[in-house]
Amino acid sequence: MAFVRTKKVKDNEYRYLVENYRDPKGKVRQRVLEYLGPVDKSESENLMVTTDRKLSFEEYLSYVDGTNKHYELVDGKLIEMPPASFLHSDIIDFIADCFKAIARQYNLDIKVKTDVGVRTGVTSSRLPDISVIDGAIWRSYRRDKSAVIEDVLMLAVEVVSPGEEQIERDYTDKAREYQQKGIPEYWIVDPIEQKITILVLSQGQYSKTVFTGRDAIASPTFPKLKLTATEILEA
Repeated sequence: MAFVRTKKVKDNEYRYLVENYRDPKGKVRQRVLEYLGPVDKSESENLMVTTDRKLSFEEYLSYVDGTNKHYELVDGKLIEMPPASFLHSDIIDFIADCFKAIARQYNLDIKVKTDVGVRTGVTSSRLPDISVIDGAIWRSYRRDKSAVIEDVLMLAVEVVSPGEEQIERDYTDKAREYQQKGIPEYWIVDPIEQKITILVLSQGQYSKTVFTGRDAIASPTFPKLKLTATEILEA
């Protein structure tokens, strides 16, 4: 499978057509098939979809483009995820720390991850801001594999970023995919609207409850979690 990779040399970016292959030891490597020329800077700044060619889930797991960028896979298309804002990052860290704290306090066998994907379809995989995973499920995966969970998460959290596309993605697209996946609880933390929406799965459908201000967050999965909406949004 060939794909386009960019490489930065002395502040200029260049495109190459490359493909992955496995060496005799089974390690994934890359070889250049063709030089495609320099990248237009204006195009590079606005590029969100990295390639028009659809990838399989297996190709996505081994995808390497030589950068530190993160991608979701949506119906076979690679979608670049921009870096989080400082507020976004602080909220993620605060919530993750709270989950880890109750896990320690009540000896819960869970993993709380901010860098793990979840497969949501045949050729789709998302990167939740926070994934809470059953410990036994986490241990069932090989440590040298790409960190994408194909089982059901216990809980997923997304922090909404500004922009119509990002809002639609978290409130609609991911809600639909997480519902279809069977994730029992999905948090949408929205610092723009100053609210937290918790979706709980019941008979295959999400029902939602919105929390604002000093409302105490009610999590069916983690009822011992004691937080208010304000505490999270002002993290």
